[in-house]
Amino acid sequence: MNSLTFHTLDVFTDQPYLGNPLAVVLDAGALDSAQMQIIAREFNLSETIFVMPPRDPAHTARVRIFFPTAEIPFAGHPTLGCAALLARLRNGDGDFDDDIILEEEAGLVPVRLSQRDGQISGSFKAPVLPEAHDGDIPDGLLARALGLPETAIGFGPHRPGLFSGGPAFLYAPIADLDALAAARPIEPHWSALMEAGNVDSAYLYTPSGTNGFRARMFSPTAGIPEDPATGSASAILAGQLQAAEALPEGDSDWQLVQGVEMGRESHVGLHVTNSTGTLTEVRISGAAVEIAHGTILPPPPAA
Repeated sequence: MNSLTFHTLDVFTDQPYLGNPLAVVLDAGALDSAQMQIIAREFNLSETIFVMPPRDPAHTARVRIFFPTAEIPFAGHPTLGCAALLARLRNGDGDFDDDIILEEEAGLVPVRLSQRDGQISGSFKAPVLPEAHDGDIPDGLLARALGLPETAIGFGPHRPGLFSGGPAFLYAPIADLDALAAARPIEPHWSALMEAGNVDSAYLYTPSGTNGFRARMFSPTAGIPEDPATGSASAILAGQLQAAEALPEGDSDWQLVQGVEMGRESHVGLHVTNSTGTLTEVRISGAAVEIAHGTILPPPPAA
């Protein structure tokens, strides 16, 4: 049984052992879905991405992304981390600019990469623009599910919302940093909230700095008690900001800091283009650092 090569990276950081860890499994075209899920469960990171030959030779690779518990159509930190690795593997350690095109289940994702003095960073356009997600947020349930007083929910015109763009998230604006730090999923209210909202994840955010937010993301039912950086939720946040009438006309840039409470501070750049009240483009940017590489035995295929 031939071993597979894997790499691990920390994404949305330029410092090792911060950001969001990612496993990238190369040459995974012979694996079936069940084998990929077993490997993702073995790594037990928030996401593992598998690289296969592209369907269209004009593209760089086809990829599939897995939580420890299920496959997902798109995610930000696997997209950025995988593209950074593939660009480095084909360009080496010197300075370069490169474009990677990934075929994801949610669609094509072009990623622009740049390496300077050994540090690689990139940005990508979200493959799906945010849209309202069908579900309910019953009065008072969100506060109980987070172990917070109701006065800690919301600030200014920001109110809880449900949005999707591939995956779906419940967005919870939190009044201040102290309340954000105190939040945690509380059962049975958490499961009731996820069922009512027709989601399995909640993204909490509060103002921090100029054009910035501090954020946390909980998704325990998907096998992720808390995520250090969530690129997909950061992209879909544009829909939540639009609903709060927080987006100016034209282009705007937002700095998102996540993972602080976990000791894995992450920095996510969000660029939004708003044309007469309509989102026309959302981009996510950040850095990545390679941590390790090795080989892993593929699990046997199902009989």
